[in-house]
Amino acid sequence: MKRLALITIIATLGLSACSSESPEPVEQIIVRTPGETVPAVETSDGDDLVTTGRKAFAACVACHAVEQGEPSGAGPNLFGIVGRQAGTLADFAYSDAMTGADFTWNAEQLEAFLANPAEKVPGTTMVTGAVTDPERRSAIAAYLVSLTE
Repeated sequence: MKRLALITIIATLGLSACSSESPEPVEQIIVRTPGETVPAVETSDGDDLVTTGRKAFAACVACHAVEQGEPSGAGPNLFGIVGRQAGTLADFAYSDAMTGADFTWNAEQLEAFLANPAEKVPGTTMVTGAVTDPERRSAIAAYLVSLTE
């Protein structure tokens, strides 16, 4: 009898997973090919630029750490990026293109890179697409600028 009850429970749970209503996802990771664009994000009224940028940056945390002292992941840790020479964070293996890039990160450089990474640094290994929405791009850059000691 207990076995029949257990089978009934398992079957009920299995069938409930097949319902036409989808549960809200807890986390979603989107893999994009180089050159593919990132869609614009709706933001709520009243958010300042840094808050909007932090929210928009949520799509980037799969690869980039932003806390001071955290190790780099698939992408370099971006804490304190402003004022850093491109391709010089010690714990990250940059592409030859990025280590050869001759600029220091600032808001304008960040926006240009986010607009089109492959154009800004030909040969970069950053795998995400361009952020085509200028407001979203500016917000992400403002957020990254705020990540300082």
